Amino acid sequence: MHQSPLRQFHLDFGAQMVEYAGWEMPIRYGSIREEHLQVRRAGGIFDVSHMGRVKFRGRHARRLLERLCTRRIHDMQIGQCRYSLVCNEHGGVRDDVLVYKLDEDEFLVVVNASNREKMLGHFEQVRAESDLTVSIDDETLKTAMIAIQGPNVMELVSTVSSEVPMLKRYRFLVKDLMIIKVMVSRTGYTGEDGVEVILPASAVGMALKLLLKDLKPGDPDAPIKPAGLGARDSLRLEAGMPLYGHELGEGVNALSCGIDFAISLDKDEHEKGEAFIGLAALKKTRDEGGPARKIIGLKIGGPRTPRQGMPVLAGDTEIGAVTSGCASPTLGYPIAMALVDREHAEIGSVMRIDGGRHQLDAEVVPLPFYKAPKKS
Repeated sequence: MHQSPLRQFHLDFGAQMVEYAGWEMPIRYGSIREEHLQVRRAGGIFDVSHMGRVKFRGRHARRLLERLCTRRIHDMQIGQCRYSLVCNEHGGVRDDVLVYKLDEDEFLVVVNASNREKMLGHFEQVRAESDLTVSIDDETLKTAMIAIQGPNVMELVSTVSSEVPMLKRYRFLVKDLMIIKVMVSRTGYTGEDGVEVILPASAVGMALKLLLKDLKPGDPDAPIKPAGLGARDSLRLEAGMPLYGHELGEGVNALSCGIDFAISLDKDEHEKGEAFIGLAALKKTRDEGGPARKIIGLKIGGPRTPRQGMPVLAGDTEIGAVTSGCASPTLGYPIAMALVDREHAEIGSVMRIDGGRHQLDAEVVPLPFYKAPKKS
């Protein structure tokens, strides 16, 4: 089992460590609910070093990523990130990724921890089949990655950098911090403003001390506090963000997932574009009227929380299943995402969730469930 470079930091703050995707990671430090609300109120820091970080270099790096990714790569600017899917031949989702353009022939791709080995094999296979000149280097174990998220984060970051708070969303820069190179992007997975930072594993402890010099274990008034993977999951669910193994998967049509912005069905029509794997299957789905099922948001009546896999019913007919559910700390009631037959996906539709001994009433509501208020 891999250990994060921040393991001692987690232990110092009393984290409950669990196995996740082959890594020992903090699920929580205290109450998941309080960590969740801390991020919404002020800010939280997450260790996401378990996410895979893969470097693509060489004169065909862009072409290989065009073949792999559902988003356009050729019109990305240096310093830009782009969220994308990687599909299989049938239009199912192998993974969702974040692509960073470092230079004309150099990119970084962040993949999900549970898919790292699978995706490395896929990248290598497509490179070999395409006969492209590009190196693929897994930098996961040599680097660390942290996410700092919440409405007060940019104020905190401004104490060590005047440039980072000026970044637009889905932009990044590479900075020299003391003697180390740090990549900082204005990205995240919580629905809040914030940054994600990638840096050498050997230097992450020093960087955290510089950034969080006043943070002490047990300080109830700290402006920013550690948060575990439990809060990260409930935060992303409130923000309507899909998770691989829940809303996304090899057997889930990419057009079902509610993230059509991440799928460029016209990629092969551009001069520098290239058909991505699965494009033909997704065009066929589109031309036949769309996917049979869609991801929806559900507001649950009553206190019970739906769980992944619970059947969703319209009358006595099963129309789908819950993909994710939680008791929303921000909203004060249970919420869920579900994959259901598209004819039942209309906002305002009423249905039930079969919880075994209990039936849960549910109403289809727009996604996301929560949007961060705009700063005046």
